[in-house]
Amino acid sequence: MRFRFRTAGALAGALALSLTAGCAQGDGTGSSSKTVTYWLWDANQLPAYQACAKGFEQQNPGLNVKITQMGWDDYWTKLTASFIAGTQPDVFTDHIQKFGQFAGLQVLEPLDDLGIKDADYQPGLAANWIGQDGHRYGAPKDWDTVALFYNEKMAKDAGLTAEQLNNLSWNPEDGGTFEKAIAHLTIDKKGRRGDEPGFDKNNVKVYGLASKGGGYADGQTQWSSFAASAGWNYTDKKRWGTEYRYDDKTFQSVVKWYFGLAKKGYMAPLSDWNSQSNEGNVQVAAGKAASSLDGAWMISTYAGFKGMTVRSALTPEGPTGKRATMMNGLADSITKNARNKEGARKWVKYLASDECQTAVGRYGVVFPATPDGTDAAVAAYEKKGIDVSAFTEPVADKKDFTTFSYPITDYAADVQALMDPAMEDIYGNGKPVSSLDQTNDQINLILDQ
Repeated sequence: MRFRFRTAGALAGALALSLTAGCAQGDGTGSSSKTVTYWLWDANQLPAYQACAKGFEQQNPGLNVKITQMGWDDYWTKLTASFIAGTQPDVFTDHIQKFGQFAGLQVLEPLDDLGIKDADYQPGLAANWIGQDGHRYGAPKDWDTVALFYNEKMAKDAGLTAEQLNNLSWNPEDGGTFEKAIAHLTIDKKGRRGDEPGFDKNNVKVYGLASKGGGYADGQTQWSSFAASAGWNYTDKKRWGTEYRYDDKTFQSVVKWYFGLAKKGYMAPLSDWNSQSNEGNVQVAAGKAASSLDGAWMISTYAGFKGMTVRSALTPEGPTGKRATMMNGLADSITKNARNKEGARKWVKYLASDECQTAVGRYGVVFPATPDGTDAAVAAYEKKGIDVSAFTEPVADKKDFTTFSYPITDYAADVQALMDPAMEDIYGNGKPVSSLDQTNDQINLILDQ
C-alpha cells in the first residue's frame, strides 16, 4: 500500500533519544485501563474493523476498543510524534517498510506468545514480521498484489480484448506485446494512435499508461513487476538484506525501458503526476489515461468511477517466462509502552483470527490474510460484480507467477530519501540509469553502519 515516507534520520534520532530518556508514558502493565486504543489509516476499512470491535467486545466483557482513523500522510507523522510524546496507541496498523525502523528503535512489543503460525495465513505474510532478533512484531492483517486496471471502452475501441490484455508479455529490448498494447491505447490530439504514422508524442490526448511517479525505492505500482519478472531482486537476501542492487544492469535496463515509455509518448510524463491530487487512478477517471498499474487496495476506487467500466488484467509475462507482482501485507503491532498491554494482546490476537478476518472479508474492501478471509472477500467482490482474479491468481499459481515482498532492511527512510530524487531525475529529467550506481553506493554505505 502506497505512501511516501518523510521520516528520516533526524526524527528517528529524536525518537530514540526520547525513548532512552523515558519520555513514553505508558505504564506497561495494562491493568488500569478498560479501553484498547487502535489506529488505522484506511477510511474504507473503518466499518469492517468497527464490526470486528463489536465482536471482540462481546467476547471480552469490560474491554472496549477505541478506533482512530487518520489520513495517509497524517498517520505516520502523528504516530512517530506519539512515540516521542508518550501518547502512542496501544495497537496500530503497521507497514512492512516502516517495521524495520520501529523494531530497531525498540518501540514495538514482541508478539511471540500469540500463537501466530505461518500456515494459518497466505504464504510469506507471517514470516515477514520477524525481526532480526528473532522475535515477532506484527500479526498478519491483509495482503495485496498489483494488476493492470484499464478502461474497458477504450480497450474495446482499440480492438483489444480482455483475453489479449491478460496474455501480454514484455522485454527490455522492444517492450513486447505489452508495449504494443500501451502504444495502441495511446491517442494524440488528432486522433492518431501511438503505433500509427504521424503520431505526435508531444500532443497526446489519452496516454496508454498513467503516470505513477518515479516509484521511490520499491516501485510497487510502477516498475517492480517488470524488474522481478526479469529476475531481479532488491537486495542480497530475501529479508534483512545488507546490500541493495540498484546498480544491477538488469534492473537498470528495466528502468530505462519503463521510463522510456514516457519519452515515446505512451506513458504520461512525470509532470502529470501528483501523489496528492493526480495519481494514476485520477488520470484514468478523467479519461487522460487508458490504463494504470495499481494495487488491490484500489479495486473499489476504480470500480466506483461513474460512467466508466474499469477492468483489471494480469501483469505481463517477463523474460524469465513468469509474471510477477509484489505481494505486500500489513500487520497489527502493539506499542512497547501500550497503556493496556493485556487488552492489546487480546485485541491483536482477535484481529489475526479467522473470525475477525472473515468478517472483514465480507465487506469486500481488502483481502484478509487468512485463506478463509480471502475467500470471503472474493465472494463479496463477486457479489458486487467485480472480477478480482488478476489479483488472486498470482497468489494461487506459483508455477506461472512470482510474488515478492517489499525490501525489508534497516534505514528504509534513508533509502527512500536517496532513491526518490534519483528515480525522478531519470523519469523527469532524462538522467542516465547508470547514475543509480552512485545512489546504490550511498545506500549501501548507510546500511554498512
